[in-house]
Amino acid sequence: MPTFTVHAPPLKNDESAATPERFLFLRDGFYFWAFLLAPLWLLVHRLWLALLGYLVVTIGLGVVLMLTGAPSPVRYLVAFLVALLAGFEAATLWRWTLTRRKWQTLGFVVGEDVEIAERRFYAEWAKRAETPASSAPEEPTPTYSAPLWRGAPAPSDVIGLFPEPGQQR
Repeated sequence: MPTFTVHAPPLKNDESAATPERFLFLRDGFYFWAFLLAPLWLLVHRLWLALLGYLVVTIGLGVVLMLTGAPSPVRYLVAFLVALLAGFEAATLWRWTLTRRKWQTLGFVVGEDVEIAERRFYAEWAKRAETPASSAPEEPTPTYSAPLWRGAPAPSDVIGLFPEPGQQR
């Protein structure tokens, strides 16, 4: 099942708490459109530094492969691998950009799609808001018991799956 990270935007000047309508649920996993059209996907999601890095890496690898005289199948393979990397790391780049923009990560939620993940997250969030927070969490008192003493192992005890030497199998 897909995992989603939940992000809250930075507070505006007139806000005391982030409004839940502005939360962003970001799915972990492979992003097909980031694989297929990485520059356009990065532009649509306003990931400017990630787009700049993608262009630098893509153009740099292209120039290096051209200068070394790599055959065109190798160049296509490298371009495919860079696109594949963009598809797999798209969510990571997006989370990195949100962190840079001072968004706060609220947690993780698992759901079949974003709607189910939202329902699960908000149900747990409402449940936690209803329970009053105690002033000081109670620490459980540790209980100590006397160690169990069995003595030295008997010569017939077998450790693991190996029998004692000299006995039949």
